[in-house]
Amino acid sequence: MIKLSVIIPSYHDLVNKTAQSLLDNSELGKDELEIICVFDGYWETPIADPRVKVLHLGKSRGMRGAINAGVAIAKGEFLMRTDAHCSFAKGFDRVMIETCEPNWIVSARQFYLDIKNWKRMDIPPIDHQKLVIQGGKRFSGMAWKERDDEMKDVMISEMMAMQGSVWVMPHSWWDKVIGELQIEGYGNLIQDSTEMIFKTWKAGGKMMLNKNTWFAHRHRDFGRTHDTHNPENPANCEAGYKYALDTWQDYYLKEICPKWGLKI
Repeated sequence: MIKLSVIIPSYHDLVNKTAQSLLDNSELGKDELEIICVFDGYWETPIADPRVKVLHLGKSRGMRGAINAGVAIAKGEFLMRTDAHCSFAKGFDRVMIETCEPNWIVSARQFYLDIKNWKRMDIPPIDHQKLVIQGGKRFSGMAWKERDDEMKDVMISEMMAMQGSVWVMPHSWWDKVIGELQIEGYGNLIQDSTEMIFKTWKAGGKMMLNKNTWFAHRHRDFGRTHDTHNPENPANCEAGYKYALDTWQDYYLKEICPKWGLKI
């Protein structure tokens, strides 16, 4: 039985290195893990491993569309999404699913990755983030030192925002609550974590941080691939930010900020 399906949406990225890191560090049985590499409008030779499956999209659908396509064929009890430029701690897959509750979306401690040397960088990790409206224009996560200090001895804690590059949730929660990542309004790229957070809160779920494991995400100095410069399927980020704000701002200000003790 497949326990975990990992979706890796990729647009000319380091998908094979990411998949290899998952394979090298997996502590699930060989029949319990599947990795679905979604090649979004391009092709490259995948890793030759029976746990690795390939979904080739002949035309780019953007990151949101690629994630949806991967989830649509996933068979695992749990779903994981990762960017195609990440490395993982030993046993990351096992640790993330063994404590995941039915109504949780879970991420882990985030370090930074030097993708040239494929090494975790000596930079402090990201733990809790505060969900804010940045510049009055868009939802964004920002470092939340007070929450980090409050939860410093708690290994699994609720959090308010996540970067969105790696998450795990029960497949049933995706089917029941997320449905799919909406393309209309948001566009094909941005605010996917924001959409999932608000849908989860509305349904009575939580977004959690598991500090018992970690992943390392490509440092910003190394640039992006799935971004606004995709000539096949450009993203309209400003319209997407506005749509997310128009959709969720009232709920955020009236219900979420008071819950977290944030002053408006």
